[in-house]
Amino acid sequence: MKNSQLAIRAILNSVGVTVYIFLISLIMNNGDKLFGASDNNAIAPIAFLLLFIFSALVTGGLILAKPIMLYLDGQKRESLKLLFYTGASLFVLLLIFLTVLFLIK
Repeated sequence: MKNSQLAIRAILNSVGVTVYIFLISLIMNNGDKLFGASDNNAIAPIAFLLLFIFSALVTGGLILAKPIMLYLDGQKRESLKLLFYTGASLFVLLLIFLTVLFLIK
């Protein structure tokens, strides 16, 4: 893969993770409105832990699946570049969100 293809894939993966996090945060912030107040306290921790594990699966798949496939195909250099580009683009998105939060406050 070319460096430009790796960078585009990394940005798309990072945006995918960010969109997923945004959707989950919407669900968590509006949980009472969506599901009502829960009188059964045993279900909420189970649902949260299942969501946590599912989130690890989704984000791990978005971030690690292609680098692992590249690595196993013998493209070790491209694999590491993709992983680095993905981490860097996630960091840039983090800085953007922190800047927006700072400016809103």
